Amino acid sequence: MKYLVIGLGTYGRELAINLSLQGNEVIGVDHRSENIEAVKEQLMTVYELDAKDENSLKLLPLKNVDIVIVAIGEDFGASLKTVALLKKNGVKHIYARAIDNLHQSILEAFNLERILTPEKRAANDLTLELSLNTQCSTFNITKDFMVLKFTAPEKFVGHSYRSINFSRFGLVLISAVRKVTENNLLGLSSSREEILDLERKSMEEKIASRDEIIVMGTRKNITDFLSSVQTN
Repeated sequence: MKYLVIGLGTYGRELAINLSLQGNEVIGVDHRSENIEAVKEQLMTVYELDAKDENSLKLLPLKNVDIVIVAIGEDFGASLKTVALLKKNGVKHIYARAIDNLHQSILEAFNLERILTPEKRAANDLTLELSLNTQCSTFNITKDFMVLKFTAPEKFVGHSYRSINFSRFGLVLISAVRKVTENNLLGLSSSREEILDLERKSMEEKIASRDEIIVMGTRKNITDFLSSVQTN
């Protein structure tokens, strides 16, 4: 895939570099020389220009990339103007970052392919982590349905997967991943991840301390589950 990332602040820089490390062709754009310097050795191409200037924007290979990502967040006006100019110039696949609800509402009027809300997602994930007292992350499938991945809380350890009974909260148990430590021929330890086949091993499989559990449900399902975990 070919991506063009506009805005190389902390979020845009990390996004661009990670996409590049995954084997994608990434073009970075920013009007600040220090941001360009920070990524120029790690991206395929970089442009130091002001994307909210239409003449400058036209210098970019907009028709030669699969997705344009507007990672500008704090400069509300620059974000909106850049998106508007991209739409005016016929760019079809635009992702844009929104830093708050107002920003998101205005971006929705542009009918973009996707609106990114990293701050909101980070806050939601932290809320879940504090509720479960363990590490977790989420992935939205639709506006109402999401996938929750979390490390088994201490209170789950030793219980069977069947006994947790995720279905009573309306959750579907998708999978579980277990970290297994092994010693090689030299006696050195290494770890690997093993996907538990709960159908084959049955739901009587005991939950281990570092198991990563993956479930799916609505936001209400997950809220009900969290409330139960906190009170029990």
